[in-house]
Amino acid sequence: MSHHQDAIAPHGGELVNRIATPEQREEFLSKADFLPRVQLDERAVSDLEMIAIGAFSPLTGFMNQSDYDRVVTQMRLANGLVWSIPITLSVAEEIAAPLKEGDLIRLDNPTGRFIGVLQLTQKYTYDKLREAVNVYRTDDANHPGVQVVYNQGSVHLAGDIWLLQRDPHPQFPTYQIDPAASRQMFRENGWKTIVGFQTRNPIHRAHEYIQKCALETVDALFLHPLVGATKDDDIAADVRMRCYEILLEHYYPGDRVVLAINPAAMRYAGPREAIFHALVRKNYGCTHFIVGRDHAGVGNYYGTYDAQYIFDEFEPSEIGIVPMKFEHAFYCTRTKQMATTKTSPSKPEERIHLSGTKVREMLRRGELPPPEFSRPEVAAELARAMRVPVPVPALT
Repeated sequence: MSHHQDAIAPHGGELVNRIATPEQREEFLSKADFLPRVQLDERAVSDLEMIAIGAFSPLTGFMNQSDYDRVVTQMRLANGLVWSIPITLSVAEEIAAPLKEGDLIRLDNPTGRFIGVLQLTQKYTYDKLREAVNVYRTDDANHPGVQVVYNQGSVHLAGDIWLLQRDPHPQFPTYQIDPAASRQMFRENGWKTIVGFQTRNPIHRAHEYIQKCALETVDALFLHPLVGATKDDDIAADVRMRCYEILLEHYYPGDRVVLAINPAAMRYAGPREAIFHALVRKNYGCTHFIVGRDHAGVGNYYGTYDAQYIFDEFEPSEIGIVPMKFEHAFYCTRTKQMATTKTSPSKPEERIHLSGTKVREMLRRGELPPPEFSRPEVAAELARAMRVPVPVPALT
């Protein structure tokens, strides 16, 4: 595709497409019963899909050892291009042993369906502790990202991939807008500046505030919730999507906001994942990216603004997409509106801090979040999803 009309080039300059052509697909299907098989878990399926549609450009497959080692230690690919998260296919030694470099490997999803092919170019072992400490800044097995690393296979399989075919998303087909399509949409609308927003939580008032602050200065908002694998206690994707739909219907300008799903899995890698999320949105065509408090964080593993500071470790041109850094937003009881310390004269006791975690805790206690936390329609939807009784006003 031509990129000169786009607001921003994909990372590395070209948008990758690893979806098999009809001819390739027929060839792969004819060999299906004779190829060695590797069964993918949910995260690997998401990674396969993200590589194939170009969301992980410039990656054309799972990382080889030279790319992996430099990403882990320096946040760059072997060619020097900025990249902060390892994208690897891990298997147990007994699965890797019979596989030969040069082979075509059949990739099956968790139910055993043939969904992709790997051209195996390399098998290599790696140091799980080193990956944990470098990527996640901790060796604590309680960290959900570290836990995945410790539990996965000890051998990485590297090589280019093909996705057999692009299937509609089983839950959200109308919101499945791949990078080529989002870029086309942005061009057709004449948008030159588009800000991306990453979320794995239902949007609360603090999110809404920083999104609209950003939207005041750019042409459009690309609301891009992650619907791949998340922690067990995160709110389900279908519930979150209904909340986004409610908000967009009632509280956002319909002609300047695009809601689309991000099929990726969550890593919970904090600062490194903030860089990663920005590069992915760059591939979707966003020119700007919102980075708020504790972006992609979990627990107390990262400082409140570490995910903003990490962008300063690179030259802006190396990343390309512009980070829009926001302080922790809160509801100010003095001014009766959303604010940050930059705009509010309030004292700490006059601030109601909002977070997805607090909303979840309130709902689990059977409490409906107040308007300062969530829009009433969103709070009601969350309550229904978690089977919390919605209070009915008393008759007078």
